[in-house]
Amino acid sequence: MVPGLRLCLSIMALLAATGDSRADDVTIAVAGPMTGPVATIGEQIKRGAELAAEAINANGGVDGKTIRIAIFDDACEPKQAVAVANRIVSEGIKFVDGHACSGSSIPAAEVYAESGVLMMSPASSAPKLTDDAAGKGRITIMRLYGRDDAQGKFIGPWIKDKFGSRKIAILHDKSAYGKGLADVVKASLNKAGVQEVLYEGINPGEKDYRAVINRLKAEGVDVVYFGGYHTEAGLMKRQAADQNYKFQLITGDSIATPEFTSVAGPAGEGTIFTFPSDNRDSEAARKALEQFRQAGFAPEGFTLFSYATIQALAAGIDMANSTSIASDQPTPSPVVTSADIIRRVP
Repeated sequence: MVPGLRLCLSIMALLAATGDSRADDVTIAVAGPMTGPVATIGEQIKRGAELAAEAINANGGVDGKTIRIAIFDDACEPKQAVAVANRIVSEGIKFVDGHACSGSSIPAAEVYAESGVLMMSPASSAPKLTDDAAGKGRITIMRLYGRDDAQGKFIGPWIKDKFGSRKIAILHDKSAYGKGLADVVKASLNKAGVQEVLYEGINPGEKDYRAVINRLKAEGVDVVYFGGYHTEAGLMKRQAADQNYKFQLITGDSIATPEFTSVAGPAGEGTIFTFPSDNRDSEAARKALEQFRQAGFAPEGFTLFSYATIQALAAGIDMANSTSIASDQPTPSPVVTSADIIRRVP
């Protein structure tokens, strides 16, 4: 069974076949960092959701109803994400495309699960999100995006193959996403027989990372794996270049935004990161890509994942002929995909 169909069937299983018709439209909340340091990711998710809803509505809507997108800003902050989740629940919204940052998705999921709201993240990769939900029988928490353990297990042996004889450091930003990813990479790399010379957390949001850069220089580090977001990654690269210090930066999927290059400047060239297959090359995405072209927005990063999340939610509602969440269904298996592409910043 293809993953997209499996997702739709999982959603359908959660929806009671009651033919619910209490409203003229179906509201889907889109929750993510619309402001803050990683707002570009929020913009990707927002655009993807809006254009998916536009396309579905142009084709008659879902279950005879119009999809309405409601935008909520969590700023990639856990406390704000919980406040957003409570607001979504209080407004009676039953479907969520979000959140993006794992540190936001995990606490927000607690609220949604307790309230019977169906949440599907188009970007959160921390295994804890769906592992905890499955372990506690929380059947309404899903992900469309892949997991950190898939990225980490893939990239560890790859780093050994390409850079195993070099001095390697692993840094992270202490977030659920960044540290979780760094931990898996460290375990994978160590299992492959490579020991890093430095493993350390940095404080996100700072403007000066010269202290950690000096530490890297003192250790003679050639390769840095960084678990975290593009803002800190770009700043460290730029500040290292200011000291005429070069290292090979390898990082995860959060770097998939042009803003990294804006922060890092020329120093960001050659950065390597993991990301799923580029769906912009897919024939199945052709119509969606044309829609984006006409809207004048490039669907980079997580845009198409958010687009697909709205499609999956809509298809599940349509197949079940209902928007009522059932509470007596077995926990569906989360879809897991591997990071099967290595990318290099041009």
